[in-house]
Amino acid sequence: MGRRRSTIIALIGVAVVAGGCGTKPSDATSPGDPIVVRLYGSDANMTNSLKDKLKDSPGLLSGMTGTAPLQRVPETFKERLRGVDPTLADYGYAAEAYDAVLIAGLAAESARTSDPTTVARFMVGATNSGTVCDSAAACLPLARAGKDFAYRGQSMRRSGFTDNGEPSSASYGTLHFDRTNVINDNLTEYVGAGDESLASTAAAPPFPPPLSSSNPARKKPPALKVGGLMPHTGRLAYRSAPRFAGARLAVQDLNAAGGVLDQPVEWVDGDDGTDATVAAATVDRFVGLGVQVIIGASSSSVTKAVIPKIAAAGRILVSPSSTSDELSTVADNGLFFRTAPPDTLQARALADVIMRGGARRVTIVAREDAYGLGLQKNVKADLVTAGMAETAVELISYPTTAEDFGGIAARVRDNNPDGVLILGYDETAQIVKALADRNVVGSA
Repeated sequence: MGRRRSTIIALIGVAVVAGGCGTKPSDATSPGDPIVVRLYGSDANMTNSLKDKLKDSPGLLSGMTGTAPLQRVPETFKERLRGVDPTLADYGYAAEAYDAVLIAGLAAESARTSDPTTVARFMVGATNSGTVCDSAAACLPLARAGKDFAYRGQSMRRSGFTDNGEPSSASYGTLHFDRTNVINDNLTEYVGAGDESLASTAAAPPFPPPLSSSNPARKKPPALKVGGLMPHTGRLAYRSAPRFAGARLAVQDLNAAGGVLDQPVEWVDGDDGTDATVAAATVDRFVGLGVQVIIGASSSSVTKAVIPKIAAAGRILVSPSSTSDELSTVADNGLFFRTAPPDTLQARALADVIMRGGARRVTIVAREDAYGLGLQKNVKADLVTAGMAETAVELISYPTTAEDFGGIAARVRDNNPDGVLILGYDETAQIVKALADRNVVGSA
């Protein structure tokens, strides 16, 4: 059945531009005159991984500012993630991936089964009402005892799921690149977004009797298998290491706390390839292996493409990073969930950052997929709501297969903006280079 769209109300106040503040739009008329702009990004490109693609362009990202679903990650959690993957360069969506696995494991324990369609009925309830707990060690005993609990872990700290199975509120970070093309953590600001009152108030299903007491002869359910449908290859592979680390750490923590259904949780590795065809083949493999819970996909477009297959197969899909607001209403038979907040929240956070920077004319460059076009539309709407003239917001998009961004850069220059928001993946490096080649330079 279809999913009811949840109305998200951001708590971020959007600033109205004060007259005379900020950088004035360039008066350049000659192709040789520089246009100085403020560069902005979002969760898919505000990452230290970009520096590897700009080794010949030191400082090109200096001053670029953007947003991402982010909370203060305790150093102890970072250390534990590095224990899983010592090569981690950042921690983007690691907390969301960790929580995706934890919630699924807790829901299975509450349901006394690893049957996906039954477990799905306990997913929302695992994050709302009852005793607040924040770890596998604290929550699993409550689930085993058939007690109500509300998981508040690494990313789900503020409130639980909506009826749609997505965060009702979230924390965002405002990130800043320094002169070495690295995000300066000392400048990161955190702000809450969303509406905690939108968390589901529906009663959780009745807890079945514990396995040991309901019927000693009862056959033990199959072990819970969790599959990783995230990119080892493709355009988003450069961002996936923290997500894999977070998911695998959660499996370790569940097993250290005694496992789920008196058995170790099994991790099954997979690749979504940042491609719908690759992801579909991986889902088929997971189904054949008896995987009940799938973590992914990473991109909104791939997630949207595989949801029908997931629904038909009767498997649970939990995405830690797919943020397109289109996913709030996708028909999924109640089997799709996400720990990443919808982009209706990030759009308002981005609009706030742009308006506070004093921009008067903004060009939004977006990749042509559910993520890029959806966020582009929402940011423009929020900028206009905040007081920017609709004619001052220009929209440019590019195919996901694009490799030459010279034409895009030329159009940006023709728009003569003082702010440029790029909604892309690792190709952001090529877009920024193309802008610089046409003398559209970022303001440090």
